[in-house]
Amino acid sequence: MAVSIRRVDYFYLTIEDRPGEACRVLSRLASAEVNLLAFSAVPTGAAHTQLTIFPEHVERLARTAEKEGWVLTGPQRAFLIHGDDHLGALVQIHMKLADAGINIFNSSGVTDGRGGYGYIIHVRPEKYDEAARVLEI
Repeated sequence: MAVSIRRVDYFYLTIEDRPGEACRVLSRLASAEVNLLAFSAVPTGAAHTQLTIFPEHVERLARTAEKEGWVLTGPQRAFLIHGDDHLGALVQIHMKLADAGINIFNSSGVTDGRGGYGYIIHVRPEKYDEAARVLEI
């Protein structure tokens, strides 16, 4: 598999930090046929968790959020990268951006256990379009 890089939108949703709450949100998204490209959950204090939702179709997420009464923050923009996992797989991507003076200020990645990886990178909003050009997307 060649490296695939695409632009993605994502949204934040803050929920109470209690057992089953993220499961409830994920279940409602699945019931509404909101396919997720990525998802993360991070605590934001003693009583809340911030979900970061990367929907395949923004419109479906928006409709579901409205129906459920969820307050979404976003959209924000990032890049979703897939490729073959090998030693140094991310170096070339980082080097292209660094050579252009573009800083990756947040990222998260994981291997799929079958020889591939997924990686999300965030650049400053004012550098997003320039980063897209540098990454040739």
